[in-house]
Amino acid sequence: MIITKTPFRMSFFGGGTDMESFFREYGGAVLSTTFDKYCYVNVRHLPPFFSYATELSYAKTERVNSLEEIEHPAIRNAMKMLDMHHIRLTYEADLPARSGLGTSSSFAVGMLNAFYALKGQYASKEKLAKEAIYLERVLCAEAGGWQDQVGGLAPGIKMVTSDAAIVQEIGCSPCSISTETLQELNERFCLIYSGQRRLARNLLRDIVSRYVSGNPDTVEVLYEIQRIAVLMRFELEKGNVDGFAQLLNQHWELSRRLDGGCTNTCIDMIFSSVEDLIDGKMICGAGGGGFLQVILKKGVTVEQVQKRLREVFQDSGVEVWRCSLV
Repeated sequence: MIITKTPFRMSFFGGGTDMESFFREYGGAVLSTTFDKYCYVNVRHLPPFFSYATELSYAKTERVNSLEEIEHPAIRNAMKMLDMHHIRLTYEADLPARSGLGTSSSFAVGMLNAFYALKGQYASKEKLAKEAIYLERVLCAEAGGWQDQVGGLAPGIKMVTSDAAIVQEIGCSPCSISTETLQELNERFCLIYSGQRRLARNLLRDIVSRYVSGNPDTVEVLYEIQRIAVLMRFELEKGNVDGFAQLLNQHWELSRRLDGGCTNTCIDMIFSSVEDLIDGKMICGAGGGGFLQVILKKGVTVEQVQKRLREVFQDSGVEVWRCSLV
């Protein structure tokens, strides 16, 4: 039996610049981090005593006799790619899917890692990242960037870069952040769950189509998002959490300019309800639902934010989560 544990990733800045159609021409830069929430993939060989050849358990249960019968596209294509047969796979996670925190890519990486281990083969982080990108972006034809698959493999806060000249090369360099800065960031950082789930690919396909069609505003915004990601790395390495929060706000405004679908009435209400308690705000992933990230004002607690949101939203599913960046 093989069990893999893969952390989820969170993008602070630069999301969108890792889309192939953009970084092929301009390069890409995303500042991201892992945090203390994980997905778990359990894989083992299925004994030949059942009426089915493969059993899969995720949000639903599938029992099939051929790979073509598998409904889950990532599992189906991964099993074909690595010639996997007669297995039982179980997926569990600390976070819901479609939340803006790279859950599908972390699952892809963890699943491939488990498959290789079950075959008795070693797969490096670089190999897993490249094959997860190929699985999601080519075999499954999912819209999206190239940083999610790398973000969950490299621990800590780092800059993930995509080279315009060498398309297949994804760079990853850790940020030199002091212990004091990381402690302050963890004290002031929290996630807010909107209670809404969404499909990122629906939002991203619109952005890609506008970029490919030559929309000048889309190119300008993505280029500015990339520039801010690089600036934010410098601010964190200087220990300037307040500067981080201000740039987070700038990124949020650029994201709204890039795609109006990244926000909605619920998200706007959440941010406006806690405006006096926070210094910075941004959506996670492509937006439209899922998680929101905020930087609290100094002295403000997560409990204060939770109390305020419960007063406004009551039983709507909006929750505040404290997490530790790792």
